[in-house]
Amino acid sequence: MKTHKNIYYKIYKWENLILAFKKARKGKSKKPYVKKFEENTIKNLEKLQFELMTQTYKPKPLKTFILRDPKTRKISVSDFKDRIIHHALCNIIEPIFQKTFIFDSCANQKGKGNLFAIKRFNKFLHKVTMSGKTNGWFNKNQVTGYCLKADIKHYFKEVDCEILTNIINRKIKDKKTIELIIIILKNYNNKRGMPLGNLTSQFFANVYLNELDYFIKHELTSRYYIRYVDDFVILHKNKSKLIFWKNKIKKFLEKNLKLKLHHQKSQIINLSREIDFVGFRNFYYFKLPRKRSIRKMQGIIRQYQKEKISQRKIQQNIPGMEIIYQSYSY
Repeated sequence: MKTHKNIYYKIYKWENLILAFKKARKGKSKKPYVKKFEENTIKNLEKLQFELMTQTYKPKPLKTFILRDPKTRKISVSDFKDRIIHHALCNIIEPIFQKTFIFDSCANQKGKGNLFAIKRFNKFLHKVTMSGKTNGWFNKNQVTGYCLKADIKHYFKEVDCEILTNIINRKIKDKKTIELIIIILKNYNNKRGMPLGNLTSQFFANVYLNELDYFIKHELTSRYYIRYVDDFVILHKNKSKLIFWKNKIKKFLEKNLKLKLHHQKSQIINLSREIDFVGFRNFYYFKLPRKRSIRKMQGIIRQYQKEKISQRKIQQNIPGMEIIYQSYSY
């Protein structure tokens, strides 16, 4: 396994801090805290650079609020200057780990997302259920395929920070970089959990569950596996095989990552039925958005009509609508 040493200086390089600042302010240039930072951008970035160089950087406490969207979630947001540090860190270490991620890890990666996951699901669905077709047409009563639809219970709350650090340490053999990562993690909790709302949490979520990805792909040798953050599906013709794999996955998560499958949300479902995945109700020939997804979209449109949000916010939701339109072409 290739390891990376002496990369800490790259994090505080001026060019990297400028890029991190631009990423952190993207879409937020009108926010008061961004405007305040920009009153003296160079001085503020120089201060961050000095703190990183001298290893005196300390993040500010997270600001926490409750978001009902419609599910109630606790969101913890970092100070703007800390978000710049997060981007600076991820700019350097994300490409290192990106190469190790499996193709069907779909969340928080460039060129991937809901639409990518749905396309892969549809492809796997048709491969597994080809025996359920008669004269080129699908016969619901002849479907032999199944789907293990699984969810990890309280994922972000239960990530073990020591295990995560050890996983990162396999690739990053740089003490100063590891110490910076620990500082970021401890700003939320000393031992367990990562805050919803941090860029680093999104990235670390993929690093942590990359262990599960490799177990399922290489040890269980599953061909039709897709993961989107802590939701994942495995498709197979044989229900018994999925039952066996589910038990193996349950033991692997508990032993290696100290995580648990969500008992109610982890089920084996016949592929002739509806599969709820990445915000859509997936059927064989079409897809429907969840009712809460429709309500969310309607709310965003109303906000745009009242000029409370920008056109960019609408555009961010277009890929989800594209899924609906494309679903009728299969």
